[in-house]
Amino acid sequence: MAENDPTHAVAQALAAAWQGGQTTSAQPWALADAAAAYAAQDALAQAMGWFPPGPARHWKSGGPNRQAVLTHAPLPPAGVRCSPASYADMLFHTIGIEAEIALRLGQAVSPAQAAALTPETAGMFVDAMAVSIEIVDSRWAEGGAAPALLRLADLQSHGALVLGEWLPYVARDWAAQRCVARIGQHEPVVRTGTHPLADPVWLLHTWLQHATRQGATVAAGTVVTTGSWVGMLPAQRGDKVEVEFDGVGSAAVQL
Repeated sequence: MAENDPTHAVAQALAAAWQGGQTTSAQPWALADAAAAYAAQDALAQAMGWFPPGPARHWKSGGPNRQAVLTHAPLPPAGVRCSPASYADMLFHTIGIEAEIALRLGQAVSPAQAAALTPETAGMFVDAMAVSIEIVDSRWAEGGAAPALLRLADLQSHGALVLGEWLPYVARDWAAQRCVARIGQHEPVVRTGTHPLADPVWLLHTWLQHATRQGATVAAGTVVTTGSWVGMLPAQRGDKVEVEFDGVGSAAVQL
């Protein structure tokens, strides 16, 4: 990747922001398409030294509905913690909270296996599920107002991920699934059946095809968090965040 390539420049700007614990303006930058944004993700991860060779072990994936193009991002391992978690040692800028279900692969998935998957068959690779809390943050000073491709390059505005206790995966009536999110002293946010794709498993085939696109196998134990049931809720330093999914479990984090 040439140093004057826009993808390289975006990755370097983001790496400097990550390393300096600061934000940077998105205004000087532009990316041509999603392929360029994913290339910037890869270059950023390489600059930061986040991952060994091969696909990352933690991911986020999702989209606003089944008709939309789903997006994916690998997650830096230092920000992935088990509930109850504390992030007093990490710097965030503008904090958003998403209440999610994470899924874990029970076996490795090769590129050939991923290519053959459908929404109906991808669930056979999942062995466990857990409540997860994603902390949303941005290295762009414009935050959510930055261009979509630049947000995608910035790990789809990822800050950190909290994982609750794992339990065996079983198909559920997700349309009846109740979720409660509590943030600080605010009134609890209660939602039922509000996963944007109706079923968290629905995105697995698309995510696995993306994760194996460079020819590497995704390892057993790899985790993907699958989209928010409550949209993105504002939070601030000092808040305690608790998320509970009836029949699945809970997770908590101190910001």
